[in-house]
Amino acid sequence: MVRVFIVDDHHLFRAGVRGELEGKVEFVGDASEVDAAVEMIREREPDVVLLDVHMPGGGGLYVLQKVSETHPDVKFLALSVSDSPEDVVAIVRAGARGYVTKTIESWELAAAINKVAAGDAVFSPRLAGFVLDAFASIPTRDVDPELDQLTDREQEVLRLIALGDTYKEVGVRLSISVKTVERHVSAVLKKLQLSNRHELARWASDRRIV
Repeated sequence: MVRVFIVDDHHLFRAGVRGELEGKVEFVGDASEVDAAVEMIREREPDVVLLDVHMPGGGGLYVLQKVSETHPDVKFLALSVSDSPEDVVAIVRAGARGYVTKTIESWELAAAINKVAAGDAVFSPRLAGFVLDAFASIPTRDVDPELDQLTDREQEVLRLIALGDTYKEVGVRLSISVKTVERHVSAVLKKLQLSNRHELARWASDRRIV
């Protein structure tokens, strides 16, 4: 079963979710405060975190950002009373795999958790429109022939290296090995005809990629 952690500052709600989904998922813990949540999620490494958006101390967004820094494989499903476009877009841009409201039926929530664990995105029908509208409004970048020859993964590695991350840090962020990072960097340098990561950083800065 999918291993689930609940972050919500209302005890009765956490208990209710546990009661409704017991036997459908495996609960590995819950927390009512953001700092405790970050620590416990890092320690227990659940598959999916059910995340309340509005909480004291930075809310669900803080928890997601902090956990993602060290445990990028943990997936987040926002579960909130709020259905405002601002909340939905902010939490999705931070990396949540879905957003559903607390009016959801228990069987729907169980299905959503399993979909998120499998890597799918899940949204309550009305909220999906907010996400599509928000990302449709992002202007398309001008095509750069040199950048366009790089794969999506190579571009991710390029940006992180240009920002100063070590190979190990890039590996953690992208959930790949250091050797894989080295291979991507080597491919980027070859395609861009650069000699080292310092030239790569200047190349990226000149094009305002970072």
